[in-house]
Amino acid sequence: MAANPEIQCCDYMHAHPELVQQVQAQMPPEEELYDLADLFRVFGDTTRIKILYVLFESEMCVCDIAQLLGMTQSAISHQLRILKQSRLIKFRREGKTVFYSLADDHVRTIIGQGADHLAE
Repeated sequence: MAANPEIQCCDYMHAHPELVQQVQAQMPPEEELYDLADLFRVFGDTTRIKILYVLFESEMCVCDIAQLLGMTQSAISHQLRILKQSRLIKFRREGKTVFYSLADDHVRTIIGQGADHLAE
């Protein structure tokens, strides 16, 4: 198997133990890294991103989101469940209707920084 020419390796092993220890001390616990990876995995679905953009503009119920995105209520409900489990959205009940909104401004910031990164 041919080596990838873009991956550079050290010509000799010369570790920098102080630097390795310093960086290792700053690493979050493994469980936090898994949770962070799971959070970013949620952003990997176009429908969920669309729903978040919709909720940037207004609190909405499943029916309105489904109509806006041209999808079934069942499909939207499934995605809302995932977003809710990831604590990206919240809901409130008004009679029989459930309204969804962004959980907090962090969600807007995460999406905004991703969009800014793509625009660079």
